Amino acid sequence: MNLKLKLIPLLLLALLAAGCDDDDKLPTANTQEKPADNGTNTNRNPISESTDYARLEFPRLKGDENSIVLVRRVPNYGINYAIEYDCAKRTQRWTCWQWYRGNSGRAWNRNNWDYEKDNPWAMLNMSTHGWGDPFQPDPDLAPEVRTDLEEYYGIPYQRGHICASADRLNSKEANEQTFYLSNIMPQSSALNTGIWADMENKVQEWARDDSFRRVLYAVKGGTIDDNNIRAYTVTGMVVPRYFFMALLCEDNQGQYKALAFWVEHTSQNKKGDALSKYVLNIHQLEEKTGIDFFCNLPDETEQKVENTTKEQILIDWKI
Repeated sequence: MNLKLKLIPLLLLALLAAGCDDDDKLPTANTQEKPADNGTNTNRNPISESTDYARLEFPRLKGDENSIVLVRRVPNYGINYAIEYDCAKRTQRWTCWQWYRGNSGRAWNRNNWDYEKDNPWAMLNMSTHGWGDPFQPDPDLAPEVRTDLEEYYGIPYQRGHICASADRLNSKEANEQTFYLSNIMPQSSALNTGIWADMENKVQEWARDDSFRRVLYAVKGGTIDDNNIRAYTVTGMVVPRYFFMALLCEDNQGQYKALAFWVEHTSQNKKGDALSKYVLNIHQLEEKTGIDFFCNLPDETEQKVENTTKEQILIDWKI
């Protein structure tokens, strides 16, 4: 079977309505292809297939024969998030997205899914588990390369979001897309509800603070390389040994700063730990994961933000 799939480009949806302030609009691929300091860039993503790949949240694509890129779009906000997906391993390498003033609102509440009787996935989960979250197989993946709901039944792992439900509350549709199983990885309860949740909460705090960021770019994932896999489930789903977050912040003066979180996937609950224990710089995270983060920044800016000392990161991010 040839696992190299072709992703059919989706129609480009409208951005925010005319009349909004510039900061309310989704930064376009063109503006992100040429950031404010616009210098030499030797490792940027090629954009022959899609200009989306020039956006600052995108890591360097692995682009091998098993890889496809899934780009989620929603009305009013354009790109919701994007995934590089490994069809052979039936899991993602990373999910990336951005926050800015216009898409950081809370027009939707996750608890609303308990009452969405017209959503078959919410009702299925309500009848099965007593809560209505619309977890569902990814509709854009072929059955042979995707994961299914039944694979999470009876295993000692929860369905752990990568782009969290609470990261995407600007609309019902944006929130539902976070429940696609391509955005889910097996996580122990101790991690999913513990230090990972603490990290998510902190990132959401930064993301919704207009004084802190003009745009916040995020990349999250779990390790799926053969030497960084904790286990496989009975159906062969990859259970990562580590989970990570890479964040790039552009402030209101057009300056950049970055940090990374790296946490081992254990069954020990670390909730309440100081987040500073899990902080790395981006270069260190790249060495651990083999992923080239924020490759679309000009080289000079990329080198600066990726090699910031931990001491300076803790000051810059007030951790």
